[in-house]
Amino acid sequence: MLTLKGMMTALDGELLTPEMNLETECAKFFASDLMSDVLAFIQPGSILMTGLVNTHVVRTARLVEVAAIVIVQGKRPERKVIDEAREHNVPIIATGCSMFEACSRVSGSFLKGRR
Repeated sequence: MLTLKGMMTALDGELLTPEMNLETECAKFFASDLMSDVLAFIQPGSILMTGLVNTHVVRTARLVEVAAIVIVQGKRPERKVIDEAREHNVPIIATGCSMFEACSRVSGSFLKGRR
């Protein structure tokens, strides 16, 4: 298990929804830019990593009940995307890491937590 706070630290991330709880524990993450794959394969409570920054990501995240959204590649969503996430209690974390690096770092953090 990994808390959102631990994941944010591992990714040198920035919480774009600062009022959200970072003590939420997550057991899995899913990385994709294809929201159809997210809808088909993600498990509720997972962390969604994506390079997409539009409102579709927040809406999809709500449908599948993710614990948080991590936006990679140093991308920043528009204010309306952040506001929608806040309205529905979906934390958004931004990182400058590539998708590959973010997945590697988070995987390593999960492995450290299991020892």
